[in-house]
Amino acid sequence: VPAGDPTTQAINKLIELGDPGDIIVDGGNTNWKVALDDCARVRAKGMHYMDAGTSGGIWGFEFGYCLMVGAEQEIYDHCLPILKDLAPDDGGLVRTGAEGSGHFVKMVHNGIEYGLMQAYAEGFQVMKMSKSFPGMDMQAIAECWRTGSVVRSWLLDLIARGLSQDPELAGIKGWVEDTGEGRWTVEAAIDESVPTPVIAESLFARFRSRMENTFGDRMLAMMRQQFGGHAVVKDAASEK
Repeated sequence: VPAGDPTTQAINKLIELGDPGDIIVDGGNTNWKVALDDCARVRAKGMHYMDAGTSGGIWGFEFGYCLMVGAEQEIYDHCLPILKDLAPDDGGLVRTGAEGSGHFVKMVHNGIEYGLMQAYAEGFQVMKMSKSFPGMDMQAIAECWRTGSVVRSWLLDLIARGLSQDPELAGIKGWVEDTGEGRWTVEAAIDESVPTPVIAESLFARFRSRMENTFGDRMLAMMRQQFGGHAVVKDAASEK
């Protein structure tokens, strides 16, 4: 069930149909504040709520899902056999605390993911645009870094895999969506007065990827022209 209203509606239906003592598990990407509201409604019916932040993407079915679980200890222990079946054999399962904490931890996980992805993208961009060393093989470098490097990771494995399929990424437009968790992480950081410049900037970079020839950029060019007589690039469409 997709996160958001569909999940809320599904939980409400389960509350309506369920019996006291039943356990409702939300394994989606629900906002942790919404999860607390859901938990309150579930508890009011005498039922139990478990939020399981789930990571692993489309590969989870094959390799297991990393599960960050918020629940009462007794409920967690009761569901542990099922959770272990879903998780990888070598770990990837933790009770993070009370209800809502699983989605909170998953939110931060995704915020970190945003930052890691942005760092990889920027680093490869520097190498790709190098005038001193043009034509470097990005896929070969990614393959090298996968083994023994300090920056090796599963994300880097996926980078190497993607570059092997399309070395120039010619079939992909640089339009990057955000699914909410990065925003929520930045919001949580603001609420707690915690500086998170890398995560915030990686979120803003995604916003930027969805913009072309913005009014703000045109204003910057105009100001440079106004105060310094700097040349500007004319918009061909406006000259027709």
